[in-house]
Amino acid sequence: MAIYTYSRVSTGRQAEDGESLGAQQRRAEGYALMQGFTIDAHFVERGVSGSVPIGNRPEGGRLLAILRRGDMVITPKLDRMFRSALDALNTMGDLRDRGVTLHMIDLGGDVTSNGIAKLVFTILAAVAEAERDRTRERIADVKHDQRKRGRYLGGTVPFGFARRDDGSLAEVKGEQEAVCEMAKLQAGGKSLRVIAAAMGKRGFQMSHNRVRDILSRTEAADVKP
Repeated sequence: MAIYTYSRVSTGRQAEDGESLGAQQRRAEGYALMQGFTIDAHFVERGVSGSVPIGNRPEGGRLLAILRRGDMVITPKLDRMFRSALDALNTMGDLRDRGVTLHMIDLGGDVTSNGIAKLVFTILAAVAEAERDRTRERIADVKHDQRKRGRYLGGTVPFGFARRDDGSLAEVKGEQEAVCEMAKLQAGGKSLRVIAAAMGKRGFQMSHNRVRDILSRTEAADVKP
């Protein structure tokens, strides 16, 4: 069994009380001494933001790569290893599955296999779900704002539009007229295949499925012919 410590400071916080690398290491060493553990190596992360997942950090990634069943990791505080509850939940679950124990001193010790582990995982799962919800909300807000400003959000450029250099969409007159014609034919009871054939005569070769997609998008955008 190998025992490692992990400590981290982000740029500009190395001198803050309780956050310095020296303070973190002394706390980890004191904990190990009280528990009768012998530390094999220290992993020290300098100038890396906690928002970076631990597996993507230089020292964090190296630590995770060398861990073997029966190993132990000691860190002074949860936020030295994780800033995101989702990252914490995923990483701690992976360590537990690999037979690696993780001791967080501020949470009372072993958080992967003792009595406190279930509580920690339950709390992290709830916080992680809240994080996912906030992320989805932020993405939805950004996309809504981009749509309002006519910005192109990626993927296939909708029929009837062309992408400008600044990322916005510009209407293409001939294609917009074709969209209006498709909508009129549909309103007149024409089938998708008939509409596709009519578009082919106008120089727009497309399948009936493509016609359906264009009309569905037109209805969703509330575009009137």
